[in-house]
Amino acid sequence: MTLAYERRVVAEGLDAEIPPGSFTVVIGPNACGKSTLLRALARTLRPRAGTVLLAGRDIHALPTRTVARRLGLLPQSPTAPAGITVVELVAQGRYPHQRLLRRDPETDERVVAESMAATGVADLATVPVDELSGGQRQRVWIAMALAQQTELLLLDEPTTYLDIAHQVEVLELCTRLQRRQGRTLVAVLHDLNQAARYADHLIAMRDGRVAAAGRPAEVITPDRVAEIFGLACRVIDDPETGAPLVIPCRRREVSDNLCLSAHDG
Repeated sequence: MTLAYERRVVAEGLDAEIPPGSFTVVIGPNACGKSTLLRALARTLRPRAGTVLLAGRDIHALPTRTVARRLGLLPQSPTAPAGITVVELVAQGRYPHQRLLRRDPETDERVVAESMAATGVADLATVPVDELSGGQRQRVWIAMALAQQTELLLLDEPTTYLDIAHQVEVLELCTRLQRRQGRTLVAVLHDLNQAARYADHLIAMRDGRVAAAGRPAEVITPDRVAEIFGLACRVIDDPETGAPLVIPCRRREVSDNLCLSAHDG
């Protein structure tokens, strides 16, 4: 698959698969094509060559409303209309299920309430979105995506601009959605250790191509991190989860070649 913006080609020969029911995280250095890949998966960018398949069908051949019922997207830094409340924003997620002459207000109300409860924002229902903290806003946007009741949820850098506590809060929520509700999630993250801890499938990109894909233990190795990010490191077992934990080398260690092949645990 080839992805481009007008004359600028961002990815070429790109081939990626999202395992159903997985929490897949896309990692890679800046400007490697991570967000572009997500835009292609979300049908907001048409491939110049190749096809994006949703349930075996060309996503661009499907009606917009059909796609919206199967796929939810949380873009980078979304903005809400001024003065809109939490419940009003979450309710917008029901739009794909509403028809001009056939609406089901009771179902819409129930799904909105369940989505807010699942994301821990039910007690904020009447609060204007622009009065919320960054972490609260992210949870509200995820609640709106949940209200679509899609089997696939795409999140483009959902932890950007959040402090560490709110980052963990959002990622823990993503894990619960995947494990308890059976949803397929795809997120773009910059933090390798967060990706390794929370994802069960990683796609590592470099220069517009997939450099590696698989379980975190298969993708996060000293050699792979050096190849993809140009970073010498040690990889040890996370004492909390057992997932790979990247420890960058100091300059002295790099010069002594101590880290490129080190793997403890």
